[in-house]
Amino acid sequence: MTLSIYNSLTRRQEPFAPIEPNHVRMYVCGMTIYDYCHVGHARMMMAFDVVQRWLRVLGYRVTYVRNITDIDDKIIRRALERGITIRQLTEEMAQAMHEDIGALGIEPPTQEPRATEYVPQMVSLIHALEDKGLAYRTAGGDVNYAVRRFPAYGKLSGKSLDQLRAGERVAVSEGKEDPLDFVLWKAAKESEPDDAKWDAPFGKGRPGWHIECSAMSCALLGEHFDIHGGGMDLQFPHHENEIAQSEGATGKPFVNVWMHNGFVNVDNEKMSKSLGNFFTIRDVLKSYDGQTLRFFMLRTHYRSQFNYSDAHLEDARHSLRRLYTALDAVAPADVSIDWSEPAAAKFRAAMNDDFNTAEAVAVLFELASEVNRTRSAEVAGLLKALGGTLGLLQGAPREYLQGGHSSVLDEAAIQAQIDARAAAKKAKNYAEADRIREALAEQGIVLQDTPQGTTWVRA
Repeated sequence: MTLSIYNSLTRRQEPFAPIEPNHVRMYVCGMTIYDYCHVGHARMMMAFDVVQRWLRVLGYRVTYVRNITDIDDKIIRRALERGITIRQLTEEMAQAMHEDIGALGIEPPTQEPRATEYVPQMVSLIHALEDKGLAYRTAGGDVNYAVRRFPAYGKLSGKSLDQLRAGERVAVSEGKEDPLDFVLWKAAKESEPDDAKWDAPFGKGRPGWHIECSAMSCALLGEHFDIHGGGMDLQFPHHENEIAQSEGATGKPFVNVWMHNGFVNVDNEKMSKSLGNFFTIRDVLKSYDGQTLRFFMLRTHYRSQFNYSDAHLEDARHSLRRLYTALDAVAPADVSIDWSEPAAAKFRAAMNDDFNTAEAVAVLFELASEVNRTRSAEVAGLLKALGGTLGLLQGAPREYLQGGHSSVLDEAAIQAQIDARAAAKKAKNYAEADRIREALAEQGIVLQDTPQGTTWVRA
């Protein structure tokens, strides 16, 4: 079975073949770094981390570009509020982002361009659009894209121009010929700091949000590449506008496959900073480890929406413990994956079916059950190896099982209680030994008596 991917552009799942044999070029819209990343952002970066991992498993060379937007109205406003420079703010937030997503096992992209590094390319692209009659200057100094002059506008969203409305980031302002027109270049304002302004033939100012990704993706991947991804909320207007800009300027197809991940919801409403219903990654990591949060997300197909809650995270933690418990009981052999083996073939079929991690994770549980039944080191090795393709199960099982945040007791305190229980048993004070076991259980510590002695895991 070959890889097939759901393409938002054609609205169907299609066999995938890269433009250049054995080389996949993929661009994903990254973060606007004015604040800490929340779980919804993590879900997006997680989705495409899995995509690039699986493409490499299939033997492709992958050039994965995920940008950083480091100039934006919100960034300017936050820097002014804090009394620091834009660069100071964006450096701080970029470092925090890398720390947070690193804790989730999200691998760095091949390249991570920042918008401010590509302003000359953006200016050149705007020039090309002006030359083709697709952009116009306003009396106020802005440069706008003339949407109705690009006949294919709306093909990604599947709507006609009359059905479309300006998106939340597209400010309808004076000087626009049409409400759907969007800004390519924003004229400088007196109130804005100097580090938010660049010189350009159309006047001092800064690039609009949409032009950034067209310029960076074309500069690093070429004018026509394989995959472009991002959150479902970017399909319109951001990605629609990217197509208009890039294809309008080059006259070539821009991207073959468009991928969009589903939202993380809170009480069935999209998690977002604008709604104030978000949980930052670093706040969640105070209560749950990164592996649990990663597993929590991978249990759901990337295009599906799901609700975030502590109850769901607790369920994910207990489920992941089942996999690690199997690997703790039987030391995994060091195996290379034989993809003709039935469980491996089933896993590969799931991942080749539009990166269906939900079905792939189900295969891991089947293997864990087999490990528990057969005590086979080879099956345990296959479980660990397949988990590794998803960025799971690579830690020491005992370390995971004794980790977490379910108890206020540290390891020394737990061992002291185990020693006290052993002393009670030696004195034949079984009531005291049972009391200690029960007291630890109430704090989430489960004792396991073995011929080699007593060990423990967190419940």
